[in-house]
Amino acid sequence: MSDSMTATAVLDKPAGEPVSQPVTGGGSKINDCTIHVATVNGSGSQSSNTVLMRSIFQMGVPVSGKNMFPSNIAGLPTWFTIRANKDGWIARKKEVDIMICMNAATAREDVMALQPGAVCIYDAPLNCKGMRDDVTFFEVPFAKLAGELSQDSRLRKLLTNMIYVGIVAERLGIERDEIVNAITKQFKGKQKAIDPNVAAIDKGMAYALENLPAQHRWRIERMNATAGKIIIDGNAAAAIGAMFGGVTVVTWYPITPSSSLCESLIDYMKEHRIGPDGKATFAIVQAEDELAAMGMVLGAGWAGARSLTSTSGPGISLMAEFAGLGYFAELPGVIWDIQRVGPSTGLPTRTAQGDILEVHYLSHGDTQHIALIPCSVSECFDFAGEALDLAEMFQTPIFVLSDLDLGMNNHMSDPFVYPTKPYRRGKVLSAEQLEELGGKWGRYLDVDGDGIPYRTLPGTDHLMASYFTRGSGHDTHARYSEKPSDYKATVDRLAKKFQTAKQFVPQPVIDRRPNATIGLIAYGTTDIALEESRYQLRNEHGVETSYLRLRALPFTDDVKAFVEDHERVYVVEQNRDGQMGDLLRLEVGDIQHKLRKILHYTGLPCDARSITDSLLQMEKDGTRVIKIGLGAEAVTQTIGED
Repeated sequence: MSDSMTATAVLDKPAGEPVSQPVTGGGSKINDCTIHVATVNGSGSQSSNTVLMRSIFQMGVPVSGKNMFPSNIAGLPTWFTIRANKDGWIARKKEVDIMICMNAATAREDVMALQPGAVCIYDAPLNCKGMRDDVTFFEVPFAKLAGELSQDSRLRKLLTNMIYVGIVAERLGIERDEIVNAITKQFKGKQKAIDPNVAAIDKGMAYALENLPAQHRWRIERMNATAGKIIIDGNAAAAIGAMFGGVTVVTWYPITPSSSLCESLIDYMKEHRIGPDGKATFAIVQAEDELAAMGMVLGAGWAGARSLTSTSGPGISLMAEFAGLGYFAELPGVIWDIQRVGPSTGLPTRTAQGDILEVHYLSHGDTQHIALIPCSVSECFDFAGEALDLAEMFQTPIFVLSDLDLGMNNHMSDPFVYPTKPYRRGKVLSAEQLEELGGKWGRYLDVDGDGIPYRTLPGTDHLMASYFTRGSGHDTHARYSEKPSDYKATVDRLAKKFQTAKQFVPQPVIDRRPNATIGLIAYGTTDIALEESRYQLRNEHGVETSYLRLRALPFTDDVKAFVEDHERVYVVEQNRDGQMGDLLRLEVGDIQHKLRKILHYTGLPCDARSITDSLLQMEKDGTRVIKIGLGAEAVTQTIGED
């Protein structure tokens, strides 16, 4: 890693001794820095990190917060990264500007990963200052300072975290009033919690002012880029969207990183979906496993309820049998897949986009599922309602492919738009319509030529409303059949229904640039880094690109046209094998030679610089696939032309 700024010397002074010389070197970067906090899981640092991030946000500076935590209860290393950027670029950045080093187990590794010229604020016993001579070190006796605030050992541990917030705030220029406001929001008006945390902030700010050199390399100054915006995670946004979308039955089994979606939904439904009689107008059930949760979703959908479940890759694997039933028997339901690293247990608390093929073809036999792919918290909100509509319109399981980065991390957004359109229930026959038909209808009959049959709901008051729901072979009137012609007709109609979905799923977002010979295709959270990469390519290297962001499967006709319009198209995604790229090759057929793959699968969110460097290298070398490495010692793997 490198930085254009001049490295500064190590500051070596006795703790507590005032210093006056500023830390300088190069021009100041205003509202453009990355803060990386290294602690241990279970130390209570989440609240302090959220306060620090929110304080910057409240000063009007675009910001994001990404939590990288271990899959255990307590004791293992955890990191929280805050990126502030005046231009709104909030994807993960590889370079760390300011490190708060609090974990002895990772101290050396954390320090050695810093770019030259970075600042490291560290707990005095870690003795980090001797590890490098091109990083500025601020030594802080956190235990001593916390001991001056409380005699309670547990409280001292928690207050230590707020002390480093105060130190960072004073060194960067973050306003105290905004920190106090953030603390008040974090602890929701609980004064007994607010007062000691404010005292810890003041302790840290005072210590920094009296004992640490001024730091002018990175500064936070008030601006007006976040007015009217909110900060929320994707799982909470999806929960709100599902509630507005009319969900009434939710079944789930806990699994990281999806659990908070249903947990949030429980809270929202209890607050907003209690009837006048004080009784719940919904049912939320924790099932015994993911397979059971999926079965309940389909049963509720069959009965006419709007239903959903949330899970991650391992849960999707368990749902395969019921997914096939939902597809073949044509039962509505929504499945949120908050993707994480696999296979098997994989890395439960790291992000990825590795479930594309699993979800698209889930179940045995010829199966193709509709999937929505949000890239932002606002799309999580919107797609939650859209998925419930599509499930009923197409009478099939609808998958929503989010990921850990979007689902669990904090993202800025404009306030969500209150939905005003009525729910779309699809082709549901009422008793009156059945009477008009003289009771003659076929549950699996394609009347309109779009592959979508008509259905009735249990309890419809007509003698001819009933039918058999079959996961086995059947004819157009839901009668059991093993006739080859009936089976072929059924699966062909299901394929037609999938093609019809192209007109109704969220359409891709396309930015065609005049004279651009290079196209980019991405989806989900890769979009955040890719847009910044496009800016780098254009402004640093004079490379103009067009961009198509996928938002759903099946692909629309726009996708092949986009590939046809460009000499080379780079598909950027976060999995090892380029799963979406493979689906695109099947889609575009004889022009698949135009497709290239840029693959990022370290478990960390994709960053812009890696995309930029990879694309430039591939343009130079003519390679077709590049697998992005990790860190200074990683080797970038390339695969040349066949």
